[in-house]
Amino acid sequence: MDPSTLLLLALIAAGIILLAIFFTFVPVMLWISALAAGVKISIFTLIGMRLRRVIPSRVVNPLIKAHKAGLDVSNNQLESHYLAGGNVDRVVNALIAAHRANIELTFARCAAIDLAGRDVLEAVQMSVNPKVIETPFIAGVAMDGIEVKAKARITVRANIDRLVGGAGEETIIARVGEGIVSTIGSSDNHKKVLENPDMISQTVLSKGLDSGTAFEILSIDIADVDIGKNIGAILQTDQAEADKNIAQAKAEERRAMAVAQEQEMRARVEEMRAKVVEAEAEVPLAMSEALRGGKIGVMDYLNMKNIDADTDMRDSFGKMTKGQSEEDHK
Repeated sequence: MDPSTLLLLALIAAGIILLAIFFTFVPVMLWISALAAGVKISIFTLIGMRLRRVIPSRVVNPLIKAHKAGLDVSNNQLESHYLAGGNVDRVVNALIAAHRANIELTFARCAAIDLAGRDVLEAVQMSVNPKVIETPFIAGVAMDGIEVKAKARITVRANIDRLVGGAGEETIIARVGEGIVSTIGSSDNHKKVLENPDMISQTVLSKGLDSGTAFEILSIDIADVDIGKNIGAILQTDQAEADKNIAQAKAEERRAMAVAQEQEMRARVEEMRAKVVEAEAEVPLAMSEALRGGKIGVMDYLNMKNIDADTDMRDSFGKMTKGQSEEDHK
């Protein structure tokens, strides 16, 4: 092949590669789309976005959308929000929705809400269309000891001014639950709560539970009321059972002490009997020693034996009389 032809083909290939690189790095089609939509942005600005590691389409497309909606938003604002880690498209959609609903919302506040981690578009939509939060069954005990369970539906609207730093739905549910429990607990009778459940919503709504939150409570409606356990009776039963157990424990302690004292007395009696037997065993030895030593005479010894015999006879008569009286009594 002719060298000049080869050189021409090489130049054409190099030109094609350079054009591919150029159109890849420089978003010419995006620039044309912006000019067609009436958005004035230079090609060098788009190249600068590439150099700043910003995806041009993430900024230019929302900018076109905002321009068509009549919003005064610059590409520098959108680019800085993108670099800060925000969702540019969601912020622009929220600004458009707020503009259509006549809600005053600036780009700076909208960007701050988005960077705070909240869904700013959902917040704007909730400002137009309030949201209903349903609580689980919340149990409270009336003064008569009956448990009452209530379920509430809370209608809230987003408060744009308090979205940054305001508490969320969990706080609303916790505060409403606390109000329901206190209202039921202050009722004299559970029947009053069943007859007029609206008293719960009126009392809870009057406490200003939405202060410091990102929402504005529009209404609190009691969806369902149910009767639970008789807590008062359960507590009394548990207390009676505890008192019975304590009394049984004390009685068992007294019985154990009595058994211990009885065993101690028996041990003492057995000890005394052993001592008596030991002493009685020494009597004959003492008598024989006294006779040998002349301390007592034979007559004294006989008199003592007569006394012992007389004592034994009286004891036998007493036992016979006692047995006869018991038989007569039977």
